[in-house]
Amino acid sequence: MLTDLYIKNYVLIEELHLEPHKGLNIITGETGAGKSIMLGAIGLLMGNRADVRVLSNEQEKCVIEGTFRVEDYHLEALFKELDLDYAEPIAIRREIAPSGKSRAFVNDTPVNLENLKQISQYLIDVHSQHDNLLLGTQLFQLRVVDSYAGNQGAIDTYSLAYQHYQTTKSSYNKIQREYANFQKEYDYNLFLFEELQKANLQANEQEEMERELQILEGAEDIKTKLSLASELLSRSELAIHDQLRQVCQSLNSIANLSPTFASLAERLESTRIELQDIANEVESEEEGIEYNPERTELLQQRLSLVYNLQKKHQVESIKELLKLQNDLEAKVRRVQNFDDEMQHLKKEMEQAYSTLLEKGEMLAQTRHAVIGLIEQEIKGLLLDLGMPNAVLKISPTRLAEPIPEGLELLNFLFSANKGIAPQEISKVASGGEFSRLMLAIKYILAGKTALPTLIFDEIDTGISGEIALKMGKMFQVMAGKHQIISISHLHQIAAKGNHHYFVYKDDTQDRTISKIKRLTDAERITEIAQMISGATPSESAIRSAKELLEIA
Repeated sequence: MLTDLYIKNYVLIEELHLEPHKGLNIITGETGAGKSIMLGAIGLLMGNRADVRVLSNEQEKCVIEGTFRVEDYHLEALFKELDLDYAEPIAIRREIAPSGKSRAFVNDTPVNLENLKQISQYLIDVHSQHDNLLLGTQLFQLRVVDSYAGNQGAIDTYSLAYQHYQTTKSSYNKIQREYANFQKEYDYNLFLFEELQKANLQANEQEEMERELQILEGAEDIKTKLSLASELLSRSELAIHDQLRQVCQSLNSIANLSPTFASLAERLESTRIELQDIANEVESEEEGIEYNPERTELLQQRLSLVYNLQKKHQVESIKELLKLQNDLEAKVRRVQNFDDEMQHLKKEMEQAYSTLLEKGEMLAQTRHAVIGLIEQEIKGLLLDLGMPNAVLKISPTRLAEPIPEGLELLNFLFSANKGIAPQEISKVASGGEFSRLMLAIKYILAGKTALPTLIFDEIDTGISGEIALKMGKMFQVMAGKHQIISISHLHQIAAKGNHHYFVYKDDTQDRTISKIKRLTDAERITEIAQMISGATPSESAIRSAKELLEIA
């Protein structure tokens, strides 16, 4: 339960400290004093978005802190899942800086808003007049039935099946789209692949062919120059090799006379040997050079094929053509293997869908099993609340396709008057009827859910008299299992509270601020009497207030 609420620098609240107790806590006060402002602050503890405009003093930060005792609600696993240290009591704090930056803490550990929402949904439930609109939405109606049925396990099982089906369906749809796209290009890709495959390209052949062709095309000139070189080196009468041999002989004849002569003779002999090798190689190259028109034409055709393929595919090397060939082969093989893969994914999707329908039927059955119980229980509560002819019918509507919530939606149909067929709630319920119906729903759910604190913001709108007394008794019953905080404007309900807090405006300073105080027994009599007859209560109003409090 909420044991401590601290609010600082929030709208009209300069600083407020509230210590709600077990049981039924009533909050009353004059219009505009700030009762609902407190709910806005509590909403921040529940993960609502912050706005710098809520700062009462724009130069200071806003701080809202709530302390909760939840030792009987087994939240250790949730904290472990969120990687948070669990400690009792749980302290939640929100801070809004003048810059607009917002921070959230759980037990002094920073958390994001998503984690804060996950935790707060196990701590507190706030019902405001805005929630009456939710009653008309089908998803809210589903949550009502699921909460009554205790369906969380069935919902989790169905959700896993739904997610698996969506995953397999997405994979199957994706491969179908790929197949359609690949199929459009299949013939062209196959043609390109076979063209490259037929070319039988080799990684380094282009460079080798270009060199060989260059030699073949210049064969005559090359052979002439090699022949001239060979003539000068070794074949003519004045061949360089013969003259060099004579020089070597001359130096060798005097080599023994000086180390220098010996060295020159040795070096010159090495040169002669090298020159002889060069001459032999030049002669060999000359003999190997022949004009070969057939080979030349063959190389020209092969290179022309390579150049055309490169131009066609806008690449500059055989390496790139080979990569393209591999890519095309993969695309062709992909299409050729699509049938097997599609059949496999289709079968997997159909199995997932079958499982989804099975889990969906189980979830639907758990809902159907409690529909009659809810209808009867709501009817009895509405009878107590002064609506003897009110009827709530819950009508399942099967959907063409499963949705994350199940295979069907539930429609809450309502009629407050005899002889009028039940219709959609939003079309037939008045404000007071809405409030009573929502209270009846909250009442039956309170007995089904483990939630420490329930807050009601003027759920008694549109009712009065005996019905208000019965509503107050319902609050008392709910307070036996939960901490109830009710913001009310009805004296009949205020009198039922175990603890009574009064919100008021303080105009003694430079600006109006909201304050709250816990009323003593005597102050409660005065406040309830004022709620009955106005600012200056009559003696009869005071007597009525005392009677209400004694009865409560």
